[in-house]
Amino acid sequence: MVEWIVTPGLTPYPEAVAWMEARATAIAEGRAEEAVWLVEHPPLYTAGTSAKPADLTDPDRFDVFETRRGGQYTYHGPGQRVVYVLLDVGKRGRDVRAFVQQLEQWVIATLAEFNVTGEIRDGRVGVWVTRPEKPPLPDGAPREDKIAAIGIRLRKWVSFHGLSINVDPDLGHFDGIVPCGITGHGVTSLIDLGLLVDMGDVDVALRRTFADVFGGADDAADDS
Repeated sequence: MVEWIVTPGLTPYPEAVAWMEARATAIAEGRAEEAVWLVEHPPLYTAGTSAKPADLTDPDRFDVFETRRGGQYTYHGPGQRVVYVLLDVGKRGRDVRAFVQQLEQWVIATLAEFNVTGEIRDGRVGVWVTRPEKPPLPDGAPREDKIAAIGIRLRKWVSFHGLSINVDPDLGHFDGIVPCGITGHGVTSLIDLGLLVDMGDVDVALRRTFADVFGGADDAADDS
């Protein structure tokens, strides 16, 4: 059983990290079920274990939090669905690369619910969409924008942190960082792509596609 938790409003980032660490420990010790936690945060930047100081281009814009998840700098804020994935990877094959691929597949399947084609690219973390309506890159390649970020951490084979999907955030807030250390490409959102969807629509799609990727059943979502 996987518990689904949806928290309304904006959750302070330190509180989210503290909750995840406690829940991951409880899962590892067999005291709690696996969980998927859906939240939004106030505007902030987080630095993963591979973050480069030069990629924080506007350090005074928002609060910056050091975090031990994988990856580089990422933005979180209102209008972005943050999905914290607390699963027992030890019981799911102990294959970290396969687990990350499952997260990517989950995002792609969720986007497909809205007829959006999400894709992954070698050397570029996250999920991307092609933007043929935008001017091509200088080398003639089509422009691609990032719509979802992925970064996880494992403790005793239990995952925490997870992924984020841009539903309708202020895309200008990404300007204070080089998102995930990648230049030459932009960021987008479901609203930016012209889709009239809200956070609830995305939550339904995430839940509908979860079992197809990860297997198993889940219980009713709990609002907190």
